[in-house]
Amino acid sequence: MKNLIKILLIFSVISSSFGVQAQTEFGIKGGLNFTFFKVVESNFGENTDVQLGFYAGAFADFEVENDFHLQPELLFISLGDFNFLNAPIYLKYNIDERFNILVGPSINYFFDFFNAKLKIRADLGFAYNFTPSVDLHMKYTIGFQEITPNGLFLGLGYRL
Repeated sequence: MKNLIKILLIFSVISSSFGVQAQTEFGIKGGLNFTFFKVVESNFGENTDVQLGFYAGAFADFEVENDFHLQPELLFISLGDFNFLNAPIYLKYNIDERFNILVGPSINYFFDFFNAKLKIRADLGFAYNFTPSVDLHMKYTIGFQEITPNGLFLGLGYRL
């Protein structure tokens, strides 16, 4: 529980510190999560298992300079029997007015694990803006540890 409070505090500090200096937008997002587990079966080779889940959450978009933005997010992810919080902090670059690329680390807090509840992953994402308020986004997350799987997220975002 202490780690969850730390994550929420970090998200709040980042949101408030950039909000004073830059143009800020807030929004919500949600969609599907495809998680890829690698299971090594003794001498029988690798068996890749894919599990489908969903995610929902909020984001803040801070304009840093011209086409560069900082976009922290806080997402609730449900994946079968596992529920966790995902808090990525993206450096976002506007390639043009409709297409964006996002890259950065994400901190994950797993509610259901007995130990090592905090995991760090790397994210690479793309977003296509249908309108100034609605976007279609996709991100791929890379887990660095055996128990932290890779995932593909597909969803919609709405700027408030």
